[in-house]
Amino acid sequence: MAGSTPRLSGAGHRTRRARPVDLTTIRVRNARDDELDAVADVMVAAYEQYIPRDAPGEVLAYREEVRDVRSRLAHATLIVAEERARLLGAVTYYPDGSREGHGGWPREWAVIRLLAVHPEARGRGIGRLLTEECIARARVGGSTAVGLHTTELMAVARAMYERMGFVRVPEFDFQPIPRLHVMAYRLDLT
Repeated sequence: MAGSTPRLSGAGHRTRRARPVDLTTIRVRNARDDELDAVADVMVAAYEQYIPRDAPGEVLAYREEVRDVRSRLAHATLIVAEERARLLGAVTYYPDGSREGHGGWPREWAVIRLLAVHPEARGRGIGRLLTEECIARARVGGSTAVGLHTTELMAVARAMYERMGFVRVPEFDFQPIPRLHVMAYRLDLT
């Protein structure tokens, strides 16, 4: 499966409303070395709607950053959700937020980066399941908070984070390219 784009059902990568997830069929675990290319494909597929084919170079560079899962493994854990050996989603989890490199996060915070759910698996609770896994790991690790970044474009994700108790922390916002404001959120664990 490495290097191939996983197909969950049907043809293509259309977004559809899937049936509610049966959590007993989903396994959340650390990604294995032999599946990193497949995980990268899932992550790129999840972010593809935000990266138009005719995008300028800096936006296309972001696609390659999303794809480069290996570069994050020195300081982070890549966590995946799978069902019957099919990857549904992934997230990069930094137990030491200061190692994430994009937001100036405090060391005592854990950070979630690049939460991705394959378009064909959306609407089933996979994003929430992966986020809850990161929160659980942060609690076990003694983190005081969990931080993450998102954008205005990612309304569904923002709404999920807010329902889970994340609040805005604009002091950690940044703007990587013109016209893209990246918004910071925090969930206190203390």
